[in-house]
Amino acid sequence: MKKWENIKNKLYPVAAIIIVIAMWQFIVDFRKIPGYIIPSPKDIYITLISEFNVIIDNTKVTIYEALVGFLISIIFAFILAIIMDSFKVIRKAIYPIVVISQTIPTIAIAPLFIIWFGFGPLPKIIVVVITCFFPIAISLVDGFEKIDKDYINLFKSMKASKLQIFYHLKLPSAMVNLFSGIKIACTYMIMAAVIGEWLGGDGGIGVYMVRAKNAYALDKVFAAIVVIVVISIVLIYIVDFIQKKIIHWK
Repeated sequence: MKKWENIKNKLYPVAAIIIVIAMWQFIVDFRKIPGYIIPSPKDIYITLISEFNVIIDNTKVTIYEALVGFLISIIFAFILAIIMDSFKVIRKAIYPIVVISQTIPTIAIAPLFIIWFGFGPLPKIIVVVITCFFPIAISLVDGFEKIDKDYINLFKSMKASKLQIFYHLKLPSAMVNLFSGIKIACTYMIMAAVIGEWLGGDGGIGVYMVRAKNAYALDKVFAAIVVIVVISIVLIYIVDFIQKKIIHWK
């Protein structure tokens, strides 16, 4: 019964997407809207098939930039969260700076990275790191803060060291928060890499989109968007799978 309920819950969004696509196709055909204004789902599908190899080649560049930046952001956020939790003075000094760093529009600072570091993958990786580290770091810090003080006092009464308290109590307790932050960052990382590519680059799905937009080939732009959405969803499911394997007690 529960399995059938889960299947039904998954069918609802699928049905909604199918209805939206059908309405989209009907409106474009009925109103005879030109493809350079808005392409139909059928045109997007045809373009996706015909341009598949080109899109995939560019997508590989974007995935590389996004994954490298994402892994760096996890390491950076993990270290920063530990430092902020261990030293309250440093937390009071750094926390406002971390928050301020997120108020700066990415699209405003990305051109600076291109000027400083060139048109290669490095500027895009930096953009991904800046975008992704914040939700991971803040979620992990909050996870450390929510640990019951009685548990910490219990560990201290048993003469546990700070390292033992961290490894056996704080880290396992904060893992749910950590993965919550990672999931949020996971939804941002492809987008951040694409934004960096919009402003200049040698390759990537963002560069492909800009070139297609300048040629008014909106079917190619929408085909690239479909690929980005699919990749983002797959990455979220991968993170969710890893979470279930690591936090097996949940």
